[in-house]
Amino acid sequence: MLLFFKLLIGHAVSDFVLQSDTMARAKLRHSELRATHGAGFPPWYYWLSAHALVHAGAVYLLTGSAMLGAVELTLHWVIDFAKCEHWINIHQDQALHVICKAAYCGLVYAAPNVL
Repeated sequence: MLLFFKLLIGHAVSDFVLQSDTMARAKLRHSELRATHGAGFPPWYYWLSAHALVHAGAVYLLTGSAMLGAVELTLHWVIDFAKCEHWINIHQDQALHVICKAAYCGLVYAAPNVL
């Protein structure tokens, strides 16, 4: 339970404290920011990838597992892409992220030497 609590804190900090308004808007595939800032503005997938990397870093730091960090990078990217495309809503987005954290705890408990 302690690891789960830590992972939830890491998620909250990464999603709501460390994600700037610019990042939240620029990670949208159809963001207006690129048109506003011009061709030199980084593309949406740079922003989404950077955001997912922050989450991956939190998972890695809290679990000590680079593999779980890589899994988080991939899953967070896909889940947030789905939210940005309006395939899922904010509540489904957050529920999926929490489910991922619970799964990581299960993996750490079930196979601590593998990760």
